[in-house]
Amino acid sequence: MLLNYIKIAWKVLLRHPFYTFITLFGISLTLTVLMVLTSFLDHLFGTHYPETRRDRSLYIMQMIQRDTAQSGRSTGPMSFRFLTDFVKTLKTPERVTICTMYNTSNAYVGSQKIKLNTKYTDADFWRIMEFEFLEGKPYNEQNITNGENVVVINDDLKKQYFDHPDEPVVGKTIDIENINYRVIGVIKGSPVTRPFTYADVYFPYTAPKSNYQQSGMRGRFVSIILAKQKSDIPAIQEEFQSRIGRIPLPGIQDGWKYNALEVKAEPYAQNFLGTILDGGPGLRTIFFGIIFFILFMLLGLPALNLVNVNVSRIMERASEIGIRKAFGAPIRTLVWQFIVENIFITFIGGAIALILTLIMIQLINHSGWIAYADLTINFNVFAVSMLVCLIFGLLSGVAPAFRMSKLSIAEALKS
Repeated sequence: MLLNYIKIAWKVLLRHPFYTFITLFGISLTLTVLMVLTSFLDHLFGTHYPETRRDRSLYIMQMIQRDTAQSGRSTGPMSFRFLTDFVKTLKTPERVTICTMYNTSNAYVGSQKIKLNTKYTDADFWRIMEFEFLEGKPYNEQNITNGENVVVINDDLKKQYFDHPDEPVVGKTIDIENINYRVIGVIKGSPVTRPFTYADVYFPYTAPKSNYQQSGMRGRFVSIILAKQKSDIPAIQEEFQSRIGRIPLPGIQDGWKYNALEVKAEPYAQNFLGTILDGGPGLRTIFFGIIFFILFMLLGLPALNLVNVNVSRIMERASEIGIRKAFGAPIRTLVWQFIVENIFITFIGGAIALILTLIMIQLINHSGWIAYADLTINFNVFAVSMLVCLIFGLLSGVAPAFRMSKLSIAEALKS
């Protein structure tokens, strides 16, 4: 029976090319936008190069200090000393790294200025992140202890700075802010959408201007904790919070007295959205309102338009409905037939959308809009796309199916 419904749907598509074009155009365009958006969200929050262990990592991005009345708050990164004392000494994790988010600096090639995004890290940064080294190797604890002026650069900076980028540059020097550094390694760069790993130049945390010796709890550093296995994450969070809970309160930061202190070790997506979700009910309402509006515009409105198209398409088959009812076809069978037909048509549109999405993703990846963009259609993106196809088919097919199935036999035969 299901195969017969699909055959009927195919014949209906071939019978009216104009309706077919309008229907498939609306479906494929909507699903293409949704697939590209899903791929971008996966690019942002999924486990990708070089953060290939993100599924078992915890991120510590900011410290929140509040006063007694909860009316004032101070938020920002932490000092290297604080993270060394309270994070590096954790017993449960496999490894812990301390680094900065990316900062800015300048280098010069003749009179041409190159704007750089820079990052200060410890040696464990290179053990947690799985960068692809095109040349050389990362700096280690010995380089840091010796206070060596060494750097790791990405392949894009190599092309910009050196006269002969096809030749090896390990061992050569690069002048950054009037300080000479020896290049110890060259990596394939990380996308700018991954701020914990993105940079053009990576310095040891002992390099000039890192301010790693800053006293107090606040500074410019963040931390990433790697669990031995994913199931260890709750234990790591509990151990970390027990240490934070032992910090004496109230305290004073830059002359401001705070009575509450909050530092969280969270998975990446939760950490990324934490600022919005912790920003009070007003900010949360705006955020979820925008999400709902986008989903409605991308899914709701096209579905409503397709409902009208489907009603017109099915109205032409009113006589068919009348004849089938006259021979005793129940409403449930008619509704099921139209829903199956609509889902079949939607999946055809989904197949077209998949091809268009692959083209769009390749254009985005090679356009340079996002440095080192690596949007893909993996299993998660594909599964979400198929679910959207199913929902879209149901949304645009149920209402017309019910309306047509409830036509009386006489009314249907007159149409």
